Amino acid sequence: MNKSIVMSGVLNYLFFFLLGTFLLIRTGNAQKAEIAQIENWFKADSSFFDSPYYFASSQKKYVRPFITDDARVVGEKYAQMETWVRFDKESGQHWVLGAYGPNKKLELTFGGVYGYEINHQHQKSFSYALPLLQAKYLFREYKANNFPGIGLVLGTFLPFGKGSFKPAGYGSFGYLTVSQCFGEKENLLLHANLGANYLHVNNENSLIQTWGLGSQIKIYKGFHLVGEIFSGDPYIPGTGTSYQLGYRYFVNDLIQVDMTAGNGISGEKVLPFWFTTGIRIVTERFLKK
Repeated sequence: MNKSIVMSGVLNYLFFFLLGTFLLIRTGNAQKAEIAQIENWFKADSSFFDSPYYFASSQKKYVRPFITDDARVVGEKYAQMETWVRFDKESGQHWVLGAYGPNKKLELTFGGVYGYEINHQHQKSFSYALPLLQAKYLFREYKANNFPGIGLVLGTFLPFGKGSFKPAGYGSFGYLTVSQCFGEKENLLLHANLGANYLHVNNENSLIQTWGLGSQIKIYKGFHLVGEIFSGDPYIPGTGTSYQLGYRYFVNDLIQVDMTAGNGISGEKVLPFWFTTGIRIVTERFLKK
């Protein structure tokens, strides 16, 4: 069996086990059953990605978008699972997103988040939100040293969940994404997003502009430096201007890991310093008949 397949499965199950254990200890016995229920939902949602069948090499690389998204889709009949944890002084979050490409132009995403929040008395409580629903359409694929790629993203985060992670009301988001590639081996990638969040909370409507500028620089083989500056998170409306820096490492064409740190700069709600680490796994199993 391919070593990368074994490693991806081990990392994924270890990830869920450690996060689940951590949350159970930190949030108290009264919430164990609820946490276990949410964890089981996430495991069921992503379990088909852990199968050793139909993982194979590919010439195409897939890049986790952070906040600033790229003009790229997963590919026709490809599927992916991306999961990451994010910690700051206010919360600990575990995100899980699954995506599928029904054709070469469209990518459909479904996911959610769970974890803990910290109140003013420094007490931790369990929180979660789901489902996140998103569609990305690629108008033009980017090519090295050529015209940029262009895509459009539309989505919503329905107000189901518990605690501060749960959206306050119904809303939707949309943004245009543009990506420019320099170098035949994607030595430099530049990404730009421009869009808005529409919110309907307490019988009031609001429109919040979002934007982002990001880059990825190839350093050596699979190791890349990444950075971005953005205003507003399409998944979490109302956040101010922030930056994020880190690295991304491609284990192979279907598996990548990353680690970043970021901080708020300005805005009505300035984000506290945060740290993230995550993994993305792409499968070709749906190409097989």
